[in-house]
Amino acid sequence: MYHAVDPEPPRATRRLSVTPEAFATQMAVVADRGFTPLTTAGLAAAWRDGRPLPARPLLVTFDDGYEGVHRHALPVLAAHGFAATLFVSTGWLRGPHDEGGAPAAMLDWDQVRELAAAGTEIGGHSHSHPPLDRTDDRTLRFEAGRCRAIVREETGTAPVSFAYPFGHSDRRVRRAVRAAGFAQALAVGNRLARRGQGPYALERVTVRRSTGIEEFERLVEGRAIGRTFAADRALTKGYAVVRGARKAVRRPRP
Repeated sequence: MYHAVDPEPPRATRRLSVTPEAFATQMAVVADRGFTPLTTAGLAAAWRDGRPLPARPLLVTFDDGYEGVHRHALPVLAAHGFAATLFVSTGWLRGPHDEGGAPAAMLDWDQVRELAAAGTEIGGHSHSHPPLDRTDDRTLRFEAGRCRAIVREETGTAPVSFAYPFGHSDRRVRRAVRAAGFAQALAVGNRLARRGQGPYALERVTVRRSTGIEEFERLVEGRAIGRTFAADRALTKGYAVVRGARKAVRRPRP
């Protein structure tokens, strides 16, 4: 899971960004080790239909829709012939649907269409990037449905894959994403994706600015992931407890 690819990102996106040089080196590792990147839709369809996967399958995904994905990541992906999935927050992208609030320079729709033409799957990441498990039912339906409608309008293809903003979901969110027409969805989790997780709770491993090349090699090989993200998981569990408590407080008494 990537976010921004940017040599000098703003402070808000720095931690979850990588430099163009780091991204190029990481994709060289993927190529050298014989991995086969495929789209999220491709992975889910193979699991759903029982078709064999390619050798050493790997997902390369980007969340939000930062401009550097087109400027810096696309040439690297094209040079290797790698597929990828870009999950866009439609209200953040530059153009007719822009509602502001983006933390950094974002793609415009011409760039999104160029990415799609180059083989990148375009998925949904909500419209305005809220924590979906903390929205009411009406907002949740709007965020998923509006995102899907805009991607279809701008690219000519309805997206079938979704990534939860902030990685947060619950049963209600997953049902809404499915009802909006998405066939699969990705969380974060910092674990390898497994078929048994189900199509709406597939997990990913975070690549960030502090990820050195040796750590990246371990991550793509599936080694020491638990140790690498132990602190993140502890924080995630803490957030889950806090979020659950807040929901309980807001829930009206019978």
